[in-house]
Amino acid sequence: MKILPLHDWNLIPREAVAFQKQLADRVDLRSPLTDYRLVAGADVSYDRHAGRMYGGVVVLRAEDLAVVEQHSVSQSIRFPYVPGLLSFREAPVVLAAFEKLRREPDVVLLDGQGYAHPRRFGLACHVGLWLGIPTLGCAKSLLIGTHGRLGTRAGSMAPLKDQGEVIGMAVRTRASTRPVYVSAGHRIDLPSAVRVVLETCRGYRIPEPTRQAHHLVNKARHCGCSDSA
Repeated sequence: MKILPLHDWNLIPREAVAFQKQLADRVDLRSPLTDYRLVAGADVSYDRHAGRMYGGVVVLRAEDLAVVEQHSVSQSIRFPYVPGLLSFREAPVVLAAFEKLRREPDVVLLDGQGYAHPRRFGLACHVGLWLGIPTLGCAKSLLIGTHGRLGTRAGSMAPLKDQGEVIGMAVRTRASTRPVYVSAGHRIDLPSAVRVVLETCRGYRIPEPTRQAHHLVNKARHCGCSDSA
């Protein structure tokens, strides 16, 4: 998969914050996703003792969620851990995995935030601008905002708000389990992002694309190698 360069990654945290504010204006959060055949999930795993991280992407067929392609790569950790700047730490290794793809997915799920971010520019927004395809964030924990009570059934949801603005959706993907936090990343609207998450869950709290990507990067970390198929 060909990825056109968006910017240089050689930034210090202060410069990265300023860059987020600039790039946030380029994000498209209004385009509905009408159809998709290939859905990708991406994740990152860390070997902090070795100073390395493993990024992986898994592409699934939307109709049956069968895996059709997967790749993982390893890189040294080059950016410090700074709350709100996760994309400058993780996006390079995720994008390196996407570069290996032979098939371009129609939509991408990332284990992280999209618009639900203090500067409205989380990992899914950043990766989405680099890829130029519909991208959304499905996070396991809340970074910013509040929401009302959800029902206990799968599919229950409540708007996630910050300073009166809806920035995402708290979604219960499995009955009586903690919700996930869905937000648009780029070239997709929030209703479409929520629909993709619910349509790609298979009895687990985490959607199948990012669940498979999680297994892939953990396997790569345990063996200390990248793995592609």
